[in-house]
Amino acid sequence: MEWTRSDTLALASNRCTTCHGLGLIQTRRGKNNPCHCVLRAIFRACYNRFKYCATKEKYMSRVTLSFTPGRHRTFTYGRKDEEYVADFILVSRRTLTPEEYRIFKYHFLLGADWKLCCRKLNMSRGNFFHAVYRIEEKLGRVFRELEPYSLFPLDEYFSTTIRRSARPVLPPTPTPPAAQPLQPPLQQAA
Repeated sequence: MEWTRSDTLALASNRCTTCHGLGLIQTRRGKNNPCHCVLRAIFRACYNRFKYCATKEKYMSRVTLSFTPGRHRTFTYGRKDEEYVADFILVSRRTLTPEEYRIFKYHFLLGADWKLCCRKLNMSRGNFFHAVYRIEEKLGRVFRELEPYSLFPLDEYFSTTIRRSARPVLPPTPTPPAAQPLQPPLQQAA
């Protein structure tokens, strides 16, 4: 995936000393990479939506009808909130190492504060917060670059619109006028 300034500018922190609020960092090879503040913002947006979906009353959940692109082009029913919660947890479990997933589970899934996590994981406060920031950056990148359907942007996940690659727009072709039958001239009676 190619990161552009339009992807990162709104998510970048104005106080970031690395990107100065622009969201992109150029590597030595000239490639644009997102700043760590952007990746953490992506994770936090996904995490806030996860908390909303997980704590919402179950009677408020709704079934949605979604178009499934592909060869058969069918429609499917689904519960987007429950699917998002499951995707968030499964992608996190698949991406993180066992040590990182323990921190993720205690702090983000179970909601323990840093004091309890440090005591339970036998870590210092500084090491704990450095690990949390690394987890947020790692998952933020994965949530955005996940193929074929990413968890971020959230509006694309929860709606049926699909972002497609930019294709050139061709001008409309003019349609010829409809053919009219020819009629020979009629002779007038004398």
